Amino acid sequence: MKIDQGTIHNLLAQKQPKLNSTHSKLCIPIIYRIYKKMGAGIRFDDIKVDETLIIDGHHRFISSLLVDDKLDYVDSAKTSATRIYEWSDVEFVEEDWDTQEQIAQFNREDAAFNNISLEKLMELTR
Repeated sequence: MKIDQGTIHNLLAQKQPKLNSTHSKLCIPIIYRIYKKMGAGIRFDDIKVDETLIIDGHHRFISSLLVDDKLDYVDSAKTSATRIYEWSDVEFVEEDWDTQEQIAQFNREDAAFNNISLEKLMELTR
């Protein structure tokens, strides 16, 4: 599946999620990497929310919508700096925010969280 800003905005308009964004920008390459992992059955941490606001887990949330899977939520707290953004106003950027070293670290963490080898994770997400 090609994932771009249009695809994501259309999905959000269609699904009308109950959770709202607290970020004005999200990274498509990160969403895509998580989407591939979720599609291969890799599990992720719960999304942190304060009522209807996503505090931590925006990329995981969008990825879960793309694979039509539901992540669990855990309560968290917003701060006075928390801003709310309509999904239609969130910009999904093509620039990759992660370095190769960060990607490798996330892969190691995801493999450990799922109790599989790094090699198995890489095989599943090719």
